[in-house]
Amino acid sequence: MTGDCSLVLRTPSDLLAALPFLLGYHPRDDLALVGLRGRELDFGACLDLPPPDRCAETAREVAGAVARQRPDAMVIVGYGPPRRVTPVVLSVAEALRAAGVRIDDVLRVDDGRWWSYLCEDPGCCPPQGLPCPPPDSVIAAAATYLGQVALPSREHLADQVAAVRGPARKAMVAATERARTRFPELLDDVRRIRRAGRLAIRDAEKRYRSGAALTDDEVAWLGSLLVERGVEDYALNRTGPEEWRVRLWTDVVRRVETAFVAAPACLLGFAAWRLGRGALARVAVERALSAEPGHQLARMLFELLTSGIPPTLVNRRAG
Repeated sequence: MTGDCSLVLRTPSDLLAALPFLLGYHPRDDLALVGLRGRELDFGACLDLPPPDRCAETAREVAGAVARQRPDAMVIVGYGPPRRVTPVVLSVAEALRAAGVRIDDVLRVDDGRWWSYLCEDPGCCPPQGLPCPPPDSVIAAAATYLGQVALPSREHLADQVAAVRGPARKAMVAATERARTRFPELLDDVRRIRRAGRLAIRDAEKRYRSGAALTDDEVAWLGSLLVERGVEDYALNRTGPEEWRVRLWTDVVRRVETAFVAAPACLLGFAAWRLGRGALARVAVERALSAEPGHQLARMLFELLTSGIPPTLVNRRAG
């Protein structure tokens, strides 16, 4: 994940206060990786702590992905007890050094305290650890002011792309049935499907750019049209790093029926990735793969995110 918090970090405590805002949620039982350019956060990534027998494999994968980002330096942070964290963070640090990446620090966070594996000065880093910065720290306040959000957990982030329930779901079931009755009119000509799809996409973009939203029938119709590969490609090629696009595709992916989830989830993932919101991109792509494991674009985006390719390498123009 890449991010632009524009926060200047002077101490490990500053970094720990800023990290949840870079990731989008508060890590727990996780391995976090922070790339630095000078004293500013450049990118961050977070993954579940692997089991002991996968430490070496995880370290190799991480080193390969991080090397592509070309950071000035890295900080590794493990969240959890020492028996879980220590083997992982030390293996990752060794692999990154072997790949030519400078390691500024290796930290562990657990139960409101943090420790450094590289600092041996008890006056600076006592054996009992140091308290983590409070939720209302200066760094947290600055990140919030800049519009960054840190949700309580990754589960809360996944909830942002989960299907709507209750009356909203019942309304979408009815709207989807109405869309099904319209769609056969286009089946005899793929060009008509694509024309209808382009029109629906441009209308949706106009709505969300202005702060409005689609009706249930419009969401259901757009979802059914996106099943056609040419329509999906058209939407993808128009997707740039604008926040309103995240709102658009979040709304659509939450409201469409499961059979139509994959395409808008991919479009959400791509928009989030372009904005540097890698954690949101990953949960969106995971939802796409859960709905349709063989979806081609979802698999491609999953590989892109796993490989650690930064969005700065992709230059797509809306058109």
